[in-house]
Amino acid sequence: MNALPIARLQFATTTSFHFLFVLLTLGLVTLVAVMQTRWTFGGKPELLRMTRFWGRLYVINYALGIVTGIVMEFQFGLTWTGLSAFAGDVFGAPLAIETLVAFFLESTFLGLWIFGFGRLPKGLHLALIWLVTLTAYASALFIMLANSFLQNPVGSHVEDGTLRLDDFGALFTNPALVASLPHVLSAALVTGGFFVVGVSAWHFLKRTTEVEFFRRSMRIGVVASLVGSIFVVNQGFAQFGELKTYQPDKLNESVVGMPLGAMIGLGFLMFACSLLGTLLLVRNWLTKARFLHYLMVAAIPLPFAAAIMGWLVRELGRQPWLVWGKLRTADAVAGVPGGQILFSFIAFTLLFAALAVADWVLMARVAKRGPEPAAEPAELPVLSGV
Repeated sequence: MNALPIARLQFATTTSFHFLFVLLTLGLVTLVAVMQTRWTFGGKPELLRMTRFWGRLYVINYALGIVTGIVMEFQFGLTWTGLSAFAGDVFGAPLAIETLVAFFLESTFLGLWIFGFGRLPKGLHLALIWLVTLTAYASALFIMLANSFLQNPVGSHVEDGTLRLDDFGALFTNPALVASLPHVLSAALVTGGFFVVGVSAWHFLKRTTEVEFFRRSMRIGVVASLVGSIFVVNQGFAQFGELKTYQPDKLNESVVGMPLGAMIGLGFLMFACSLLGTLLLVRNWLTKARFLHYLMVAAIPLPFAAAIMGWLVRELGRQPWLVWGKLRTADAVAGVPGGQILFSFIAFTLLFAALAVADWVLMARVAKRGPEPAAEPAELPVLSGV
C-alpha cells in the first residue's frame, strides 16, 4: 500500500476541516467586536444583547476548532517527518510563534472577556474583545506565513541537506503572503457576515418577535459581507499576478482547473448576494422579503465551499513539491506503513466528523433559541445556557 496518497488525503481532510472552523471564528469575532464597540459608545441595549448572543456562537465554534488544530499540528511530526527534518528550522519558527504567542494570548484574553461580563469596566471589557480579535488575526498571519514559505521559500538557503534561515523579515514580504493573507481575512469576514445574515433570516422566517434585534444583526452582516466580498474578489485576482513571479505554471495545470473555476464562480455569486442585500437594506426591504430569507439561509454554506476550493487551488497547484523547488512531497512523507496511515486517517476523519456534527448541533441549538430576554441580568456569563 502506497503511503503517499493516503498521507496527502489525510492532511487535506484535517486541514480543510480546521480551516472551516477558523474562517467562522475570525469572521464572527470581528463582528462581535464591532457590536460591542457600538454598544460601549452609547449604543442601544439591543447591541449588548447582540454581543452576547453572537458571542456565544463564536465561543462554541472557537472551542471545537481548537481540537481540530491540535490534531493537524501533530501530523507534521507523525506523517511528514521529512518536512520537519529538511525545513523545520525555518518552517517551524512561525508555527511556534503562532502557538506560543498568538494562540495562548488569544485564549487568555478570550477567557477574561467571557467571565468579565458585568464584572469589568466597559472600556476594559471592550479592549479585551479587540485584543482577542487582534491576536486571532496574528494567529492567521503566522499560519499563512508558514504556508507561504512552502509556496515560495524565500529568505533561506540549503546547507548540509537542510534549509537554513537567512532573513526572518523576508518571510513577511514574501509575494506568496502579500496577496493571500488579505484574501483569507476577507473570506473570513464574508463567512461571518453570511452566517449572521442567514441565522437572522431564519428567525424572520419563524416570525420572531425580536424584530429590532435581528434587523440590526442582519444590517451588520450584510455590510460585512459586501465589504468582505469586494476584497475577496480583488485580492483573489491580485494573486494571479503574484503567481507569475514564483509559480508561473500553476494556473495552467489542469488539476486546479475545476476548483479554480468553482472558487471564482462562488466568489462572484457571494458578491452578487451581498450587493443585492445592500440594495434591499437601502430600500428597507431586507426584513420583509420572505422569499429572500429562504435564499439567505441557503447561502450560509457558500463561503465555506468557496474557501475549500481556494485551498485546493493553493495546495494542489504546488505539487509535486512540498517546499517549492526544494523538497518533493514524495521525499517528505514518513517511513510509516501505508496501513498505519490509513488507520489514523479513518480515525481522524471520524473524529473530525463527530466534532463537525457537535459544532453544528450546539450552534444550531443556541441560534434557534435566540437571544436572552431583555430583562436578563448583565452579569450573566456569555456561555450560560449552551
